[in-house]
Order: sequence, then structure tokens, then C-alpha cells
Amino acid sequence: MDQRISFVTLAVRDLEATRRFYCAGLGWVPELDVPGEVVMIKAGEHLVLSLWDATHFEAEVGAIAGGSGVPPITLAHNVRSREEVDAVLLEAEAAGAQVQRGEERAWGGYTGYFADPDGFRWEVAWNPGEIGRLVLPGGGDR
Repeated sequence: MDQRISFVTLAVRDLEATRRFYCAGLGWVPELDVPGEVVMIKAGEHLVLSLWDATHFEAEVGAIAGGSGVPPITLAHNVRSREEVDAVLLEAEAAGAQVQRGEERAWGGYTGYFADPDGFRWEVAWNPGEIGRLVLPGGGDR
């Protein structure tokens, strides 16, 4: 098996609200949009974010576990500077997200979080180290 991820699929309660957040709010462009079922957005060179209506998700994958609190997953969007972290968090907030402002981290970076309409947490991160450059287009070169 190749060492890669092709799709990240999130089961969402209200596909229309989720579509508005990602597409109208954040300005992301769907590659596939099937009303009432799924929105697929190219999120990297070989990566698709699939936002799947929870009912359709459960019919294929199985029952979704319930409970309170934050879903046990984070998605990350790395950027090239502290200032860009703050700018992305402001954009997400304008789109309707709950935002946790950026903070200096003990490991030397700067990150903040926002929650999409289903509570999935996105980390917005500036990581000045080698692993941070690894995930940026062009290796982090400006």
C-alpha cells in the first residue's frame, strides 16, 4: 500500500450549511456537488475533502458514534507566517466559524483553531520547522 491519503471524509448533519461555510464562506470550489448527498473539494495535489450527508454516510459506513464534546479529529491548514494564521482565522470567523485565536506554541510555532458547522476543528498553523515546510506548496518557499 502506498503511503498516502486520498480522501478525508467528514459526515455532516446539515450539508447545505456545510456547503455555505466552505464554499460561500471560505471560497473553496467544489469538484463534485450532489445536493443532499455530498460535496467534494480538492484540498491538495492528490487529496479530496469529502463532506458527506450523515444519513448517506451511515447507510454505507455504519452508525455514527454519539456523545458530547469535540469530534476526535483535527484537520490542519499550514501557512507561511504568524500573520497568515491570524488572517485565515479572521476569514473563518467571517464565514461563521467559532474561533480560538492564535497562540505561540511551546514547540516554536504559532497556531489557532476554528470549528466548522459540525464542530470539526481546523488547526491553522505556522510551523517554522522542517515538517512545516514539508506540507507547504513549493516546500514553503515564497
